[in-house]
Amino acid sequence: MPTDAAPRNAGRGTLSDVASSDAALRRFLHGLPGVDAVGLEARAASLGTRSIKTTAKAYALDLAISMIDLTTLEGADTPGKVRSLCAKAARPDPADRTAPRVAAVCVYPDMAATAKRALADLGADGINVASVATAFPSGRAALPVKLADTRDAVAAGADEIDMVIDRGAFLAGRYLAVFEEIQEVKRACGDAHLKVIFENGELATYDNIRRASWLAMLAGADFIKTSTGKVSVNATPPGTLLMLEAVRDFRAATGRQVGVKPAGGIRTAKDALKYLVLVNETAGSDWLSPDWFRFGASSLLNDLLMQRQKLTTGRYSGPDYVTVD
Repeated sequence: MPTDAAPRNAGRGTLSDVASSDAALRRFLHGLPGVDAVGLEARAASLGTRSIKTTAKAYALDLAISMIDLTTLEGADTPGKVRSLCAKAARPDPADRTAPRVAAVCVYPDMAATAKRALADLGADGINVASVATAFPSGRAALPVKLADTRDAVAAGADEIDMVIDRGAFLAGRYLAVFEEIQEVKRACGDAHLKVIFENGELATYDNIRRASWLAMLAGADFIKTSTGKVSVNATPPGTLLMLEAVRDFRAATGRQVGVKPAGGIRTAKDALKYLVLVNETAGSDWLSPDWFRFGASSLLNDLLMQRQKLTTGRYSGPDYVTVD
């Protein structure tokens, strides 16, 4: 894989006018180097074979737990379920106080206030409330509706907003419309951080994932996120590797660091550790922090806890020894 996927003219301070017009933004995005799909997939597969030994594995398991956005995004969500999820976020393993807390609890906007209160009652102020907004998961709504959705979530206590881009507009080549929508949502976030979801499975090509990554970062995204978890193809190692290359190259070009969040389909500790290897070997150790890398997950936490218990006790306890989300 090339070590520099930024355009040759993307030196520090030269990106301010790339979105001055639809034509300028199109030229920039289509001027990004094409993705070598075979090389990308081979690189991701090769990194997935790396072995992590016991001491490093214990550290990596705790790091992965601390990076989780513990998520419930179901139509049947209730205040009780959200409060229960918050309790698990604050004390993932009630039998072991050394288990780290997760990074955030991710809910629909109408549950943000419930999550905020529950975390405060638990004394877990360090755990953020993340809320999906902007007509999640389809992104098909008028801009005023999306902005109202965002403002409502922030007013309810959301520290982070996970927005979805209009994939129809992006795939139709209406890049400036997508860019300006991200900017508007970013302004509506106020002090809350903005994660921009691409839904990689619907973007169809690696070139589109690279373009979406740069578009979102140029528009002000604090994180770029693979997927909603609501389609058949969600986070994949090659897609995440490509996004990690993008944030690495964007920081080299602009000096601004942006986080990455793979979401959907990451269920086992083994999978999570493979993603941490991708982060370290692609973007570097600066991204090995909950501030810059997250897992969007629900069932992943249980397997991480079981593997953690096995390292500590030498025995595999099984799923009956962890709470069901």
